[in-house]
Amino acid sequence: MRFLVTGHTGFKGAWLVLGLVAQGHEVHGLALDPAPGSLYERARVAELVARDVRADVRDADAVRQAVARTAPDVVLHLAAQPLVRESYREPRFTIETNVLGTYNVLEAAQATGSVRAQVVVTTDKVYRDVDQARGYHEDDPLGGRDPYSASKAAADIVTQSWMVSTPGAVPTAIARAGNVVGGGDVCADRLLVDLIAGFSAGVRPQLRNPGAIRPWQHVLDCLHGYLVLVDALLDGRASGEAFNFGPPPSSAVSVGTVASTVAALWEGSAPWQQDGQTDHPVETGTLTLDAAKAGTQLGWRNLLDLDETLAWTVDWARRTAAGEPVRNVSLEQVLAFADRTTRVAEAA
Repeated sequence: MRFLVTGHTGFKGAWLVLGLVAQGHEVHGLALDPAPGSLYERARVAELVARDVRADVRDADAVRQAVARTAPDVVLHLAAQPLVRESYREPRFTIETNVLGTYNVLEAAQATGSVRAQVVVTTDKVYRDVDQARGYHEDDPLGGRDPYSASKAAADIVTQSWMVSTPGAVPTAIARAGNVVGGGDVCADRLLVDLIAGFSAGVRPQLRNPGAIRPWQHVLDCLHGYLVLVDALLDGRASGEAFNFGPPPSSAVSVGTVASTVAALWEGSAPWQQDGQTDHPVETGTLTLDAAKAGTQLGWRNLLDLDETLAWTVDWARRTAAGEPVRNVSLEQVLAFADRTTRVAEAA
């Protein structure tokens, strides 16, 4: 099929393009330029994209033209300003990108008669932060204290409204996922990025909030969820609904635990230490997802446990740092994950 991925130059987007192309699909992309040193650049993902449109999703005309020219069967909307700390520095850009950008994509897909399924990606941070121990599930209240969370909650609500208020709306669903990790991430202020950079340089990483609990998940597990949701939409199911895609409770552990595990995997590394600064923006203490709905209605579940998730990430970093071609290492993991999905499906 023909896919349009917005945000295809980002971390998730680049892995998604690699996976879709490996499955034989035609992939088009719409995004801003990739970050220097990104997976998109290092794996030469642009060579695999049928049409690589550089545009800002805030530009409604550019989005409409790109979708019309592509005439995709499926739209996967990942484009976003994805960083909490950046949202404090650039709140207007964050809100316009995440809210108006999402609406522009929805309208453009609706105006293009080819689209048969559409997934809008938001985040686990759309839920109102009450620091609860149990995982948030899809009918919990939405909210947001920082500009990023608020903007993604607003984008989620706008999408829900659009789905029920638009006559003949394209079959659309919302995907909410949490902290994904994997090889090739270069975004600042992300734990694995900082850990690997520190361990590679022989520097002790400093952690802002080692006690914070997050649902750690490999990027391929998350993207597998998005594609299972696409299949459901194409099959006439799941339209108008939201789904969490998160790991089991065993993978929801503290930042400090993850840092210690990565330090052990990165032999000879120095241990982490607590950041002594006290002026960091407020962050959620405990954030986990309940993904039971995706399991019961879509048949999806996480396939890599926490140890494998971190081991695959460190293995990717070590091998590419040693000179192995980034695309080769990435595709090897894509194919290994695809093989696992096949074996799990056959065993079911």
